[in-house]
Amino acid sequence: MPLPLSGLLVVSLEQAVAAPMCTCRLADAGARVIKVERPEGDFARYYDKVANGESAYFVWLNRGKESAVLDLAKPADKALLEAMLAKADVFVQNLKPGAIAKLGFAVERLRRDHPRLIVCSISGYGESGPYAARKAYDLLIQAESGLASVTGGPEAPARVGVSVVDVAAGLNAYQAILEALLARSRSGQGAALSVSMFDAMAEWMTVPLLQQEGGEPPRRLGLAHPSIAPYGVFRTRDGVDILISIQNDREWHVLAENVMDDKALAADPAFATNMERVQRRGDTDARVAAVFAAADAEPLIARLTAADIAFARVTDMAALGRHPHLRRITVDLPSGSVSCPAPAVVQAGESRRYGPVPALGAHTAKVRAEFMPVAAAGE
Repeated sequence: MPLPLSGLLVVSLEQAVAAPMCTCRLADAGARVIKVERPEGDFARYYDKVANGESAYFVWLNRGKESAVLDLAKPADKALLEAMLAKADVFVQNLKPGAIAKLGFAVERLRRDHPRLIVCSISGYGESGPYAARKAYDLLIQAESGLASVTGGPEAPARVGVSVVDVAAGLNAYQAILEALLARSRSGQGAALSVSMFDAMAEWMTVPLLQQEGGEPPRRLGLAHPSIAPYGVFRTRDGVDILISIQNDREWHVLAENVMDDKALAADPAFATNMERVQRRGDTDARVAAVFAAADAEPLIARLTAADIAFARVTDMAALGRHPHLRRITVDLPSGSVSCPAPAVVQAGESRRYGPVPALGAHTAKVRAEFMPVAAAGE
């Protein structure tokens, strides 16, 4: 059965994480994605060599693509890109604002010359505004958007441990492209889309921003929830960290009576509501911590399970690799293969295959022959 985006051609002038995240999803859905790389390659190829000699970042986000090396300072390679865009359905680029126009591929001109083309530009701060010309990377936007200010413990701001800004921007771009494809199926017209990394993260920061503007600035609490108690990590007698989440007052009553075996606490009006428990967070957490510290992990987990209290062990990457719920896919590389976590969506009755990660320039000759056959023949 054909994949949903089979038959679509995506050309992407991309690097790093945000745009490759978007086009990886398009490739997974069946689109043909031609990744245009500079002669030295996407710099994400060289972040590390831990994935069977390849970069973990590059392996994660570039499966199923073709790699064509173009030097856009050369007229012949500019002509090749132009020929590709004339046949493309989607063009994705995440160069610095203004760079694509300087190369001769201004979005306005592309939309005029290719009315069905969907152009998606991903940048740090968008195409206009006081910061539009700034370079921007994931951690810089974590800092600038305020995300770092609500991440970590009380002592200092911290980085989220994965490239969450890039992922947010890439998935916003993917969503916008799918919407534009649906709109084009009705109107016949493409679109010009702009996705800002700052906007993607600022929208995610709505709750802490509204808390700030409502007079209750969020606090950094480490592995705890600023608005709910108890919702955090407690250590057992045998040294296992368990995170519990009490989402409502009924669950608190069950935790106190059935897990903590404290009927008086369950009936105490001073802890009856979440607002009361948050105001008394220190006392609330201390009472839970004392019970957990007196119990070993496995019997305590059995009690939490029997009471239907939401909980999780605090694990590391080694534990994730052994996790019973971790689904994996095998991705072929230029130098072998690697086992990666599978994409989240499972479609009933479908077993999806994923394409290999390309070597730098592996498809350049093929792309030249296809889009510029006369020039390729003369080389």
